[in-house]
Amino acid sequence: MSAKLLEGKSIASRIETELAEEIADFIQNNGAPPSLAAVLVGDDPASAVYVRNKSQACDRVGIEGKLHRLPAETTEEQLLELIAQLNADDDVNGILVQLPLPRHIRATRVLDAVHPLKDVDCFHPENVGLLWQGRPRFLPCTPHGVLQILARSGLSVAGKQVVIVGRSEIVGKPLAALLVAKSSHLGAELANATVTICHSQTADLASITRQADVLIAAIGSPKFIKAEMVKPGAIVVDVGINRTEEGLCGDVDFAAVREIAGFLTPVPRGVGPLTVTMLMHNTLTAARLQLG
Repeated sequence: MSAKLLEGKSIASRIETELAEEIADFIQNNGAPPSLAAVLVGDDPASAVYVRNKSQACDRVGIEGKLHRLPAETTEEQLLELIAQLNADDDVNGILVQLPLPRHIRATRVLDAVHPLKDVDCFHPENVGLLWQGRPRFLPCTPHGVLQILARSGLSVAGKQVVIVGRSEIVGKPLAALLVAKSSHLGAELANATVTICHSQTADLASITRQADVLIAAIGSPKFIKAEMVKPGAIVVDVGINRTEEGLCGDVDFAAVREIAGFLTPVPRGVGPLTVTMLMHNTLTAARLQLG
């Protein structure tokens, strides 16, 4: 029996409808919409697509989106100057620096320069620290999207073995922090997991992934998770988005794993749409925080 598909796109659409109502109330009470400033350096095609998707999401929910497009030869100091201007601009609630940046610009220095109250990607060390302490100011977008898919599909992680394949600062580590926490804004069932993080140096990876009640793939390698690596009936969440000659695919061998798993997110139309929606959620949160 094939796994039940967890369609993130339809969940994202429902959350956007809820956000649009909240933002309409915010505008009525405060006179102006929340605003998000996106910074795009260079002409990477994939980054341009991501920024366009975020701009369209802003339009759908009622957020004022502002794009700052800079040439690839922009210096690190010039980019930091723009960040400083956006930090000081009271009309900007959230700042998004689209990654990757050109090689001559140190991403860590730039992301650290974003004011913590405008850090809607949750990359600033202050916000990361608050997340690990269990009192997050913002929830990182992709990990939050994973939680929303599970919650709105009626699935629980409490007391379960969760294995995350991938230890990135964007997905693997913050997602582990959320799942291992004692509580969640989505309820205790979306926390209290026993979490294992695997990576490129993990020995006998398949023996660990086969123990997972919930297996999350976020390693950035096309079709890396094979059927023999999955526990029958497991919840499998595929965070990967890989461009191949055959088109888009995830980190999971979808066709094979679908015959083993109990639940499975597709690629595309899985986690990706939720990442953008959670950015909208954080922008509204930032606007509320800045009002005091």
